[in-house]
Amino acid sequence: MKNDTEIFRADADLVSQALQEYIDQSRAKEAPVITQKPGEYLAELLQLDDLVTGGGLTGDRLKQFLGDYLANTTRLHHPGYLAHQVATSHPTGALGAFIDATTNNPMAINEMGPAAASIEYFMVNWMLKKVGWTTVPTPRQLDPASDHAAGVLTHGGSLANLTALLAARSAMVPDFWQEGNPGNLVVLVPEQSHYSMKRSVAILGIGEKNCLSLPADKDGRVLADKIPALIDQLTADGKRVIALVANACGTAAGLYDPLPEIAQVCRAYNIWLHVDAAHGGGALVSEKYRYLVKGIEQADSIIWDAHKMLRTPSVCAAVLVRNHRHLDQAFAQEASYLFHKKDQPGFDFMSRTVECTKAGLGLRLFMTLAAMGERGLEDHVNHLIDMAKQAAVYIAKQNDFEVAIPPETNILCFRTTRHNGEYDNEDIQLEIRRRLLEKGDFFISTTLYRGNRWLRLVFMNPVVTLEDIEELIAEIRQIKASL
Repeated sequence: MKNDTEIFRADADLVSQALQEYIDQSRAKEAPVITQKPGEYLAELLQLDDLVTGGGLTGDRLKQFLGDYLANTTRLHHPGYLAHQVATSHPTGALGAFIDATTNNPMAINEMGPAAASIEYFMVNWMLKKVGWTTVPTPRQLDPASDHAAGVLTHGGSLANLTALLAARSAMVPDFWQEGNPGNLVVLVPEQSHYSMKRSVAILGIGEKNCLSLPADKDGRVLADKIPALIDQLTADGKRVIALVANACGTAAGLYDPLPEIAQVCRAYNIWLHVDAAHGGGALVSEKYRYLVKGIEQADSIIWDAHKMLRTPSVCAAVLVRNHRHLDQAFAQEASYLFHKKDQPGFDFMSRTVECTKAGLGLRLFMTLAAMGERGLEDHVNHLIDMAKQAAVYIAKQNDFEVAIPPETNILCFRTTRHNGEYDNEDIQLEIRRRLLEKGDFFISTTLYRGNRWLRLVFMNPVVTLEDIEELIAEIRQIKASL
């Protein structure tokens, strides 16, 4: 009888071969980019009940399961994948996730994963340097006399935003943790902010109704010169603005807010500036596009998702703060079985995050970067943005399509129009998307922007070419002609 390690070796080879074939098949467009079938059907197809009851998921049974499972995934390696802000992961980065799952080191406590914790510390410092903030070696990380920056990796941007706003609440209202909400606190966010902003403000006990929209221009960018009047009015009404959020970039159309001007207002009014750079932080690694995040170093906190433009497997999001004290003092909990005097050659991240058990997220980012190198990663980010700009120029030239706004990053919004110049209504845009997904050659998203429904492309896959966009436009035309 085979032991566990022998079974693991054989099954790992089987999984590796199946995934390689999956990636090759996806890139060659030999299968639909998306296949959606009812959950009950998939549960029966995958024999979930039988396997849970009887076990035996190994060898030929595992091979069958993998074939059925992979056939019903959304293929992010397919050139038709243009839908959402999730990376087409680098294969070496995926190995990082596999290694972390196998070793199973919950490294938020250093003694439970010294190598993983050290790599996360290194990668957080790498990101802090890209922002332009000061870093320190591990032994001085908690030095109260130091003004260095700090950070932690979390499971996704929503949790990262929550953690950053928790740090803001702790810094601006130190007694909130013990005393609760004084009842007059307000957080200002862009009108096109990610939904996790309002959710975070509600979770933090400030109240969703106290998460207010900032003044914006017709395209949705925050108008910095209009903010003081809003703050003055809120102050006159007895409110206190403790934090202001800026986008870098916005979710719908990918636009960047004017960070230097917003930072100046925040300094004048002593307001915490948080920059949601979950998606657009990729510009930090690009000499060509870094101008998009000019002034980001003036923020008090930033979030930056590596699982978006940095090709890192999901999920891997960074919470970064300019002053380490604000993150180190954000939580005030006691846990005697974890926090006590002990040998500590590394650093415990647990005091900086909501999570107790946390995956070694830094490993998947490190292995992606170590495979590509900084220059390779920069080329990747440049390519994604360049492709969006090329696609926008091509689509704008078509007399039956309209581009919402020239893209600043790798997000492009467009819609079909009639020959008289009128745009097709929301129902038509949604039906076009539905039929695209039904056919399976392309997977795109839609968004509401400037009060209208737009088709939306997010360039995340490095193998997408302008020919793919030309094929997409041709297919949309065929669908529209059939409506």
